[in-house]
Amino acid sequence: MRPGTRTALVRLIGAQICVHACMTGFRMAAPLMALREGHSAVAVGVLLALFALAQVVLALPAGRYAERHGLQRPFVLASVVATAGGLCSVAWPQFGVLCLTAITSGAAVCLAMIALQRHVGHMASDATELRQVFSWVAVGPSISNFLGPFLAGLLIDASGFRAAYLLMALLPSLAWWWVRRVPDHPAPDTGEAPRRQSSWGLLRDKPFRNLMLMNWLLASCWDVHTFLVPVLGHERGLSATVIGAILGSFALAATAIRLVMPWLASRLHEGTVIGTAMVSTAALFALYPLVHTAWLMGLLSVLLGLALGSVQPMVMSTLHQITPKHRHGEALGLRSMAINGSSVVMPLLFGSAGVLVGVSGVFWTVGFAVGAGSRLAWRMRGSAPPPQRLD
Repeated sequence: MRPGTRTALVRLIGAQICVHACMTGFRMAAPLMALREGHSAVAVGVLLALFALAQVVLALPAGRYAERHGLQRPFVLASVVATAGGLCSVAWPQFGVLCLTAITSGAAVCLAMIALQRHVGHMASDATELRQVFSWVAVGPSISNFLGPFLAGLLIDASGFRAAYLLMALLPSLAWWWVRRVPDHPAPDTGEAPRRQSSWGLLRDKPFRNLMLMNWLLASCWDVHTFLVPVLGHERGLSATVIGAILGSFALAATAIRLVMPWLASRLHEGTVIGTAMVSTAALFALYPLVHTAWLMGLLSVLLGLALGSVQPMVMSTLHQITPKHRHGEALGLRSMAINGSSVVMPLLFGSAGVLVGVSGVFWTVGFAVGAGSRLAWRMRGSAPPPQRLD
């Protein structure tokens, strides 16, 4: 990787952490405040859903905005929106305002992440470098998923909710400091003004459609694990501390594999990694309901974290290879919409299905679907679709 690319990548990861940590900190602190003020679990569920719902609604507009304006303007707008929404909660820490902050912080993350992912894809010079840069970028959310809630919790205990909200509100302003010196990539010159095309038209291309299906299946597995492991642990009589440690081991494993992926990028093909992750996930989901001890659940959680944590860089690399350069923002928007839509809908579906077929049935059903879908990944091996095939 070229020295200039490395420097820009460090700055982009720092900016990503600042914006994302703002959302993750509010996502922990706001529901906690709502519960302490006596709001119902349903109200808290709505509050949490707003963080993801904002990203579903704005994903495609954010992709088009990034296509037109590159990196700098979306990050400035994201920083302003997140800071303004956060300061509202500092001034008026009430449930309705917290809902507004959830929307603004979710919207800011959507806008910043899509602009960053598009920019990073344009920085790479070949497929190997695509895998490397997206492996490094994937480390950012892992750090912010820890940093935001940790800092928010620390300040809540030390100085109260308003102090925590103030820090979260100020974090996005640091993102602009990180990206201000990163050279921007203008919208690619496609000659004559292109005819307006629907973003949904991208799904008519079979490789892109298959990639979105695989990504959605694997994202659903992430939601299954997060949602059902506490339920399974409760059935097994495990304490909250042990259940938290099992989920924490999953997050640590996902972070660890992402730190290793940049060095493995030149030796791995996207289809091999995604296919292996899908088969491994299917096998681990088949075993999960059969184990009854905490250490075995922890071991399965670590293995699942390694499998699912390896996927995102490969999905992003493939997406940038099979879509036209001038439509990367729209493609990233569709991906963001699918993943965040899954985070909104799937927990409700899993809860309903769990009542009908039990927790074990949900694990086995989702595992079977992922295992069956792995054939799409194996077909990718040995066939690298030419870039911009959707022109």
